[in-house]
Order: sequence, then structure tokens, then C-alpha cells
Amino acid sequence: MTLDLPAVAADPLDVLDPEIAEFVRRSMEAGRGYPPRETLSAPQARLLALETRRQWFEGGPIMARTEERMIPTRHGELRMRLHRPEGVTAKGAFLYLPGGGWVLFSVDTHDRLMREYAEAAKMIVIGVDYSRAPEARFPQPVEELDDVLDWLFEHADELGFDPARLAMGGDSAGANLTAATSLKRRDEGKVLPAGMILNYGSYDLNIFTESVVKWGGGSYLLTTHMMVWFQMQYMRTPEDITHPWASPIRAHSKAGLPQTLMVMTDCDVLYDSNIGFEAALREAGVDVTARLYPGTVHSFLEAMSIAKVSRRAIRETAEWLRERVG
Repeated sequence: MTLDLPAVAADPLDVLDPEIAEFVRRSMEAGRGYPPRETLSAPQARLLALETRRQWFEGGPIMARTEERMIPTRHGELRMRLHRPEGVTAKGAFLYLPGGGWVLFSVDTHDRLMREYAEAAKMIVIGVDYSRAPEARFPQPVEELDDVLDWLFEHADELGFDPARLAMGGDSAGANLTAATSLKRRDEGKVLPAGMILNYGSYDLNIFTESVVKWGGGSYLLTTHMMVWFQMQYMRTPEDITHPWASPIRAHSKAGLPQTLMVMTDCDVLYDSNIGFEAALREAGVDVTARLYPGTVHSFLEAMSIAKVSRRAIRETAEWLRERVG
């Protein structure tokens, strides 16, 4: 018997933009010889992530000034890094939250991305290291970021931006926390960010989706196994997965959330989560701009040193920021 099956692609990366394929190859090569992150302790995994991603966060724009300080929260102090580019013209600011599955990344691993945003938008960009799991489990980071926003609104004049023009965003887990914190503040009647930037985020922790199966096998950086490990580090109990602060798409209502820009990738475990959240926001009447960048993978923005599509996405996000909150 002959099986009539489709031909197997010679290289699974052939479906990607060629420069993004190179980004994937170099990222995987940097991790070769090390154990998978999900087999390590969280502190070991963070050190490995810092080392293997160094090629992507070094270099880039030089800022007129970069400063660090500690921000008080109900759970203790958090590190803040503020980038001020030369020739700031935007009156607003952009609070950025690094991703990494609530476990791995920091303002160090995402330093260049934040500087690229600052330079392109001519806007102050502020990064914050919310507490990482498993040392800080759900919902501690959401509560911390609620306090961070209160502090930033209170100290905006000192930091040099208009508090009414403070946008908030992040990638992956950082996008998840942006949506969750905005839901929390909306429900409590507090001041919301002027806009949300959601870069390939996680909005539904249900992993029974087609994109999880299609893209999570190990060829496109973020794997299904890693997603399970991340959730096990972050959640206190399986029931937490359905909480709106963990899965924002499950909020009873999404109405009243800030204007939103969604940056989405098509070759990504989280593709279905992004498409679903976009539809839910639109149905709730939220002002949403959604941009899908074909041939890209999770974390593709970090490829800005070698990939035109990454630089285009950063530029287009900066333009949105300037037009909507700048």
C-alpha cells in the first residue's frame, strides 16, 4: 500500500522570512550544548537566557540618558530603568514589560528593544523588572504593576512626561500582564494607561489550540513544553488558569480597556490566542489596531539587528505611539 501524504519540507524554517529564519538558527545555535531551560532551576534558566540572548540585546541606539532606581510596591521594591533618547519630542512615555513566561527575561535581555522604541518614537521608555516566578507566583506581578502605575502617575512630572500620555505594553508574558493590570484597574475605577502595546502575548492559557500543535514542536523557538513549564512556575493552582488576570480573554467584559496596538506573528504557538483576543476586544468596542507580520516567530522583534521585518514592526509601533499618546 502506498500512502498518499504531502511532502515533508526540507527545512521547517523555509516557511519563515529568510532573515527571521537566520534569527531562529542563531538563537538555537547559541543554546546548543546547554540543557533545555525547562529542565533547569529558574535562576539557572535566567542566567542561560541572559547569556544566549546577548547577541540580540547588545548594540543599538545610544541614549542621551539612562537611569535606574527602585520603585516601591506592596510586595517590595522593583528595579526600573528609564531611557531618554536625544531630542525627545513626544510628551508621553512608554512603560515596557519584558516577557519570558513570567520566569526568564528582564530589562537587561530587552534593553536594546526598549532603546530602539525610545529612539524611533523620540519618547521616554521605562522598563520594569516585575518579580519573576516561581519566587513570585500569580497574582503578585499584577499587583506589583498596579502599584508601579500609581507610582509613575504620581512621579511623572519628576521623570519628564505627561501622566495622561503613559502607554503600557510588553511582549509575551509582558503583554499578558499589561492586559491583566488594565483589567484590574478598570474594575477598581483607577486611571488606565493611555494605550496598550501587546506584542505576541498570551491571553488564554488554554493550550488546546491548533497553533499550539502546529508551531510548538521545537522548530520555532517557543515550544509547547516550555509553555507548560512556564504555567507550572507561575500558577498557584490549576484553577488560576481561568482567572481573568491570568487569561484576560476570559474576563466577563473587555469594554473600557485602553486603545490597543497588537503585534502578531503567524508562526507562533500563541497565534490563536492573539486572533481570539483581538476579536474579543473589537466585539467589546475597544479601539484595536492589529498588525500581523508574516513569516515571523515568537520573539521576532529581538531580531532587529538582522531583520528588516523586525525594524519595520518597531518603527510602525513607534509611529502608533507618537500618533496616539505622544
